[in-house]
Amino acid sequence: MTSRRFALILLSLAAIGPAAAQSSDPELPYWASISVDEARMRKGPSPDVPVIWEYRRRDLPVKVVARHETWRKVEDPDGTQGWMAARLLSRTRTAIVTGGVRPMRQSPDPAAAVAYRAEAGVVGRITDCKKGWCLLDVKGRRGWIEVDHIWGD
Repeated sequence: MTSRRFALILLSLAAIGPAAAQSSDPELPYWASISVDEARMRKGPSPDVPVIWEYRRRDLPVKVVARHETWRKVEDPDGTQGWMAARLLSRTRTAIVTGGVRPMRQSPDPAAAVAYRAEAGVVGRITDCKKGWCLLDVKGRRGWIEVDHIWGD
């Protein structure tokens, strides 16, 4: 194979790679969660810029609001925005309970029996949502919670 043909093949692969990745990326904004035990939020999309926050909470939901190469600009539950390396994030749907103590019901109905109660700040995985309710799993304890009582849906 000639070096010119090899170079053309490499250029073709380079052009296909980013386009394929972008086409599989969800439309902005979208929900994600922190997939590691420790993650740093930075002022800009580079490991050379200052750290704003260090998160030590796997599954914490974040809203992805922008992309730059392998970096994602995210917003946390408090509204703080900054950049995280994409490898620290997962598309696993999670939510954090907001406000006060919230009932997690046996079915998505305000009259349904209360299965559990969750305090503000509790994080769980969302497995289903319908009609203004999400099924939240908090370490094996599952119940339906109103979407107005969570952030990360």
